[in-house]
Amino acid sequence: MTGGFLLSGAIAALLTTALPAQGSTGGFEDPPPDKIVIKVATVNGSGCPQGTAAVAVSEDNTAFTVTYSDYLAQAGGSSDPTAFRKNCQLSLIVHVPGGFTYAIASADYRGFAALQPGASGTQRASYYFQGSSSTVFKNHPFSGPYNDNWQATDTTDWPQLVYAPCGVQRNFNINTELRVTAGTQSPGKVSFMTMDSTDGDISTVYHLAWKECPAS
Repeated sequence: MTGGFLLSGAIAALLTTALPAQGSTGGFEDPPPDKIVIKVATVNGSGCPQGTAAVAVSEDNTAFTVTYSDYLAQAGGSSDPTAFRKNCQLSLIVHVPGGFTYAIASADYRGFAALQPGASGTQRASYYFQGSSSTVFKNHPFSGPYNDNWQATDTTDWPQLVYAPCGVQRNFNINTELRVTAGTQSPGKVSFMTMDSTDGDISTVYHLAWKECPAS
């Protein structure tokens, strides 16, 4: 799947409140007035078959949303043995106005889980820039019995934010994963976990922090 996504007023309704443009440590600029454009370079994984993922950017340039329509992991009962783990690797080309760079300050995930007693589920994500050895991993475990919506947020302290290198185009990579185990108490019953909103789509919001690049 490929394509560029420009700012759209309709997207704002899908987004949670964006992080403030300036953190307590200082040094963060207001989001630049020019448009940010995000293009999906590649999308691969069992949780995001071709044509089931899209990206859109908020009006104020402080967040973008990735939506999916086919992302579910399950185990137990007659589940396919390979269905216990689903993942999606997104490689994004992020164009930002000249003189600015960005970092991912937080990410919001939500979905639904139906876990039998003894079953467990995990939502996991990792983030890194192309060519960088620094990879940030975040895990959110859930335990059965559980039959409800779930939400998880990955946050990074302001001093630890990793910014895209200034003046160099590097793809930003996001690898998400859902994993479910049936456990030993109810192995004959299906447990599942999905990132899923009320309209059947996954809505994952990534909040951006901005700073000005040093003058060359």
